[in-house]
Amino acid sequence: MSSILIVEDRESLRTMLRETLEAAGHVVDEAEDAAIAIEKVRARRYLLVLSDLKLPRGDGHGVLRAAREADPEVPVLVMTAYGTVEDAVAAMKGGAFDFLSKPVDTNHLLLLVDRALERRRLFHENMVLRHEFADRLGFPRIIGESRVLGEVGQQVQRAAATDATVLLQGESGTGKELFARAVHHLSPRKSGPFVAINCAAIPDTLLENELFGHEKGAYTGASSAKAGRVEMADRGTLFLDEIGDVSPSVQAKLLRVLQEHAFERVGGTRTIEVDIRVVAATNQDLRRRVAEKRFREDLFFRLSVVPITVPPLRERKEDIPLLVESFLDRFRRELARPGLAIAPEALEAMAGYEWPGNVRELENCIERAAIVSDDGVIRTKDLTMSGPNVPPQAPHDLAGALTTGTLAESLQRVRPLAERARIDAALQKHGEDLAGAARELGISLADLRARLKALAPR
Repeated sequence: MSSILIVEDRESLRTMLRETLEAAGHVVDEAEDAAIAIEKVRARRYLLVLSDLKLPRGDGHGVLRAAREADPEVPVLVMTAYGTVEDAVAAMKGGAFDFLSKPVDTNHLLLLVDRALERRRLFHENMVLRHEFADRLGFPRIIGESRVLGEVGQQVQRAAATDATVLLQGESGTGKELFARAVHHLSPRKSGPFVAINCAAIPDTLLENELFGHEKGAYTGASSAKAGRVEMADRGTLFLDEIGDVSPSVQAKLLRVLQEHAFERVGGTRTIEVDIRVVAATNQDLRRRVAEKRFREDLFFRLSVVPITVPPLRERKEDIPLLVESFLDRFRRELARPGLAIAPEALEAMAGYEWPGNVRELENCIERAAIVSDDGVIRTKDLTMSGPNVPPQAPHDLAGALTTGTLAESLQRVRPLAERARIDAALQKHGEDLAGAARELGISLADLRARLKALAPR
């Protein structure tokens, strides 16, 4: 339902407007003067503002400016007394959607409201997936045009307008953090901090300290007090990635934060209050973990006020060409290969693959292929994946290299073959995660990229 702010100092008129709009199915908020209205539009997101131009403690032009600054796309309808057309024209030049003359014709009001909301709906449909909004609001673009991704985008938009806790569920590599950032940047908290923490990447003994901080002297080596991630997220959004891996003791403390918005630092007795919005993510079945007594049921219900499932790539394969082109565009710049392209048969092979590592695997696959492609055109032979439409790679001819020529010549030929075989094995094991493969090989990511480029066919 649409959330509309009515700004009118006359209580009788304000009541009539509210009852008219509520009868049409809208949710209505009210303000009796300009100062209260400006405070409200800065604190929350409205789908439409209906304001008188003559108001106590300011005027409707100030409300219009504040509403447009808080949300440049919000439609503002202004009301003006009959005969003061100049004020209405000035408001239209200031960005008002339209104006109403008093006394207000309720049929005309409902017509203008429906028209304004319809324009906003069309303009904002799948906002999360639109490039111009990502650029304007500063969050990474979520790429895709599939129906299933569009539905998720609309859920994110609806959740963002509230302060409810969101639980993002989905397989690893689906881009849950991108959706978490979209929730933050589309919310009234967008000017506050977005603080992320991967709960699975930090040992249990350190996670509590990372989340809640510590006081000076809390333990050996704590020479000064330190704020944790919860405190750093005050007036913003805290993103808890891989929440399913949190230990029971930390779960209890997180539950208190969600219930009371309060906590104590490690080693401290002072209660610290915070104003945060929590977005959590997991690739696990939390309901099953609750049934297994490995996750608190009360915390699960607190976290899953708005559950959103991010689809795996195999369920939106029509988005693969868009994702591939986006990654190619990035690697053209990063690898200084402006002519980088992909052959049709390679794109077809990608469409036949199930992508167990999802978008992250696709990204890493394109990065590696961009490095090893011999002429800047990615072909099927450059892809390291297996699927029904992907022909098997030719084995490295180690036997032939060992049984021909002199010993020195054999050793010279074997080294690059063995190096490629070891690197390929590491890449296969890590699902095209170049950073993970580099760690296993005991080399830096830059060294791995250089070796791949050197081993690429000329």
